[in-house]
Parts: sequence; C-alpha cells; structure tokens
Amino acid sequence: MSDTTVMKVSSQHSPHGEMGQKYLASGKTVSMRLWENEQPDEPKPEATRDYETVGYVIQGRAELHLEGQKLLLEPGDSWVVPKGASHTYKILEAFTAIEATSPPAQVHGRDES
Repeated sequence: MSDTTVMKVSSQHSPHGEMGQKYLASGKTVSMRLWENEQPDEPKPEATRDYETVGYVIQGRAELHLEGQKLLLEPGDSWVVPKGASHTYKILEAFTAIEATSPPAQVHGRDES
C-alpha cells in the first residue's frame, strides 16, 4: 500500500499562528514552523509547552532563556527546548529561524496554551 500523505507546503501560503509563526509541513508526530524577520522587542512571556522544540537560526540574533540558562543564538546555531521546560526568547536583531516540534505544535491548541 502506498503512502498518500506526502505533500508540499509553500511558505507563501502557509497559515500563521497567533505569535507570528508560519506553519509549514506537518506529519503525525513532527511539524515545522518558520519565524521570519522577527523584530527586536521585549522578551516574550515565559512559557512551558506540551511539545519538544528543536530550532536552527538562519539570520539575526536572539537570547533563549531556558530553565535559568541564557543562550545566545546566532546564524548557524541550533537549540533544543525540552517538553515542559520554562523558557522565553528575546530578539536582539531581526531574526529568522526554523523549528521542528514533536508532537506538532499547532494541533490541539498546544501553541496557544
């Protein structure tokens, strides 16, 4: 039996989340999202999420505050935010990054909780 779930997603037509993220391809156990040209601002509210996140910086700089640690994220860096970890981001200069979440962040309102 062939797999009919194969799909292509164009970021130009991707749905946006309430925090500004673009939702890209999504499978049953993992999804991708794009943070594009996020501008410097005050730190985002601290949050814990019901999914694991791995990310990769394409351009710009940001601080990731994670469970009492502060990590500077720059182009070429990747990171992990474990499921349930308390964290926040502070954008330092126009920031573009891609993240994968498992399970998919946009399912069952996980991103908005």
